[in-house]
Amino acid sequence: MTETSYPSVSPQSYPCGGCGARVEFAPGTTALRCPYCGFTQRIEALERQVSEHSFAELAALPRKPVGAVASHELVCRQCGARTQSNDLSGRCQFCAAPLVVDPAAVGQILPEAVLPFTVDHNGLRGALRGWVSSRWFAPSALKKISDAESTKGTYLPHWTYDAQTSSRYSGARGEYYYVTEHYTDSDGKRQTRQVRHTRWYPANGMVDRFFDDVLVPGTNHVPVKRLDDLAPWPLSEALPYQPQYLAGYHALRYDIEPETGLEEAKRRMAPAIQADCRRDIGGDVQRVDRVDTSYADVMYKLVLLPVWIAFYLYGGKRFQVFVNGRTGEVQGERPYSAVKIALAIALAVLVVGAIITAVVLTRHHH
Repeated sequence: MTETSYPSVSPQSYPCGGCGARVEFAPGTTALRCPYCGFTQRIEALERQVSEHSFAELAALPRKPVGAVASHELVCRQCGARTQSNDLSGRCQFCAAPLVVDPAAVGQILPEAVLPFTVDHNGLRGALRGWVSSRWFAPSALKKISDAESTKGTYLPHWTYDAQTSSRYSGARGEYYYVTEHYTDSDGKRQTRQVRHTRWYPANGMVDRFFDDVLVPGTNHVPVKRLDDLAPWPLSEALPYQPQYLAGYHALRYDIEPETGLEEAKRRMAPAIQADCRRDIGGDVQRVDRVDTSYADVMYKLVLLPVWIAFYLYGGKRFQVFVNGRTGEVQGERPYSAVKIALAIALAVLVVGAIITAVVLTRHHH
């Protein structure tokens, strides 16, 4: 039986100028810091700015399809250990030295930008405490949890897309009109009322909209809804990609191709285009039967966004939580207290019963 061989990659690591250990990125700064002696090393700003790339030129890039990008073997420069990995950055399993891989070395598109962490471990604990204390119907014992059982600061790949859209639509404009009707009420009296009707007119036209930085997750390893719920992201604060920002943190490779991401971006653009069509139709109510959209000047970029992925144990079960590493927004799983829910239902029943009783007594009195 032959052993599986993986391509070897010599990742970057950053020696400490004070004690010789390895420095890692310090959240909220533009510097690397040694966790042992506190030595700080500044990350020099690049002259270039974050920019988008033409989607039309994507096919000419030297890259491997996602399915062809295999695991690689990291060779630690500090201790020489070899570790199999699928990530762009992480730590040596033997000496814990921060390791950062050049994406080009594994055949992937280079990140254009990175939004560095500003929420550190203390900020993470504070965000979790605030989230736990605000959970309705959570067990009382959950309030005592201030630290997660395990946390991992991870940069997650996202695609952004810009596009100028032109959409031709067809549908109908509805305008209300009212007709007076006669009817007999429950007491046998003749009454009149205004009944609303809708008169429809054919409608068609063209609407234009420019979309900027439509964000699409580039990984399948985290539930899309959780990532979407962490928004908004201050993308305007993203910096030109430098591997130093990844030192000491995990960074996932993208496993969703930019072409697939563009199709998802178009689905995310659709509701705004639909709303534009309805506004253009006007009237009291609208019906949009068909929309044909063309996309021009499509641009894209790959950006790495900071997310704390945390787990905590409660009642013998493991719950996962995601924290926006820039804003502190928390989204995740939580337990519910059956006793508190039962008490709330009982209280609601009592309140409704009291209201019904009061109404009945009032009618009987009159």
